[in-house]
Amino acid sequence: MRKSVSAQKKTAAYLAGVAALMLSLSFAAVPFYDWFCRVTGYAGTTSVSASGGAAEVLDQTVKIRFDASLEAGMPWEFRAMQPSMTIRIGETGLAFYEAYNPTNKPVGGQASYNVTPDQSGGYFTKIECFCFTEQILQPGERVQMPVSFYVDPEIMKDPEAKLIKEITLSYTFHVADIPEKQAALAVQPALADAPAKALE
Repeated sequence: MRKSVSAQKKTAAYLAGVAALMLSLSFAAVPFYDWFCRVTGYAGTTSVSASGGAAEVLDQTVKIRFDASLEAGMPWEFRAMQPSMTIRIGETGLAFYEAYNPTNKPVGGQASYNVTPDQSGGYFTKIECFCFTEQILQPGERVQMPVSFYVDPEIMKDPEAKLIKEITLSYTFHVADIPEKQAALAVQPALADAPAKALE
């Protein structure tokens, strides 16, 4: 009988350990998946340059298309200011997106992004991008937001990716929570400008 109770306790401890391990792995899975996507370009995740532009520019060109969308409930207007551009591989491109807040209150937004086809993700490299930080637009504010990028020449060494002639860069803006203090600071300039605008 004692052996049976002891075995039950060992089994219970083992199962509790397995459950704890699975729980810890579930928390680690999200940052690991994000890291994996950024390193490999999996699922169209782009790379980020730590040293500026590419080391070389090739004669081969690629067409970049720009796409803009909003998540459900995001009140902004958001669009790409150019439908597409053709650049040489390794050349730094500069594109602009425009966002407008038509509401009467500050609205924060955070952009998620990806590129298609997926095979191009690891070679599409951003230098600077509005998507790196949260954006806050005041009531009625319209802004133009730049993104600078290049297509890494290493793409020509990839048997599949080197055949890509068009890459689509897509952004989706999501509503971001604004702390009360930050929201108050955002609306102050608009209030300060109100008398001047009323006199015009």
